[in-house]
Amino acid sequence: MKFFDLESPLMQALNKVADLLILNILTVFCCIPIVTVGASMTAMHYVALKMARNEECYIARDFFKSFKLNLKQGTAIWLIELFVIVVLVGDFLIMSRTDMSFGNVIKVILTVVAFLALFTFTFVFPVLAKFENTVMRTIKNAFFIGVLQFPKTIAMMILSVLPIPLFLFFPQITPIIFLFGLTAPAWLSAKMYSGYFRKLEEQIREANAPAEGERPEEGEDERIFRDELDESLIDDTHIS
Repeated sequence: MKFFDLESPLMQALNKVADLLILNILTVFCCIPIVTVGASMTAMHYVALKMARNEECYIARDFFKSFKLNLKQGTAIWLIELFVIVVLVGDFLIMSRTDMSFGNVIKVILTVVAFLALFTFTFVFPVLAKFENTVMRTIKNAFFIGVLQFPKTIAMMILSVLPIPLFLFFPQITPIIFLFGLTAPAWLSAKMYSGYFRKLEEQIREANAPAEGERPEEGEDERIFRDELDESLIDDTHIS
């Protein structure tokens, strides 16, 4: 029956679900050492973007390829993010136990800082997965992209934290959250920012195209695009 053909919408959907399941298991497993969370999330977003673009993708091979390539910077960014989380949580706990007259003002400030931190880190691992840069410029670019893609960034933020309230209020779906809680939001997010990233990639490729008569370097891995990003973000804020 055509209904069960490999190219049928049903089979393609089932294949996508299976890929997301495998990717989620790999991500959770590689996050267990805690210190490798950054590299794991970067690898997850790298594969999720390939899946969103329907590019040829070998889940495990591509995941560990990106994991290895981004281990150092992913770990550095994750430690920065973890430090921010610990400080903010500690401050909120302290303020919840204090009776200072200006405590509410500090809570508002902390809430704003927490929002800005989540806003920035929403794009940081997708940016690291696709563009090579220094740690601080990667964080800076993630913030700029978040601003330029503001509505999509808010939607991505909601998707990233949605598994938490689902887990708290609907514990009966815990197995589904465990199996798809990371990769489903990542894949949906990749569907949203894929077009913007593609325009940036094309723009930077054109700017760095080899001069006439020159040959591009052989052996370059085209699956992970490398370039500086700041000037493109600053000069081309019209990209959507």
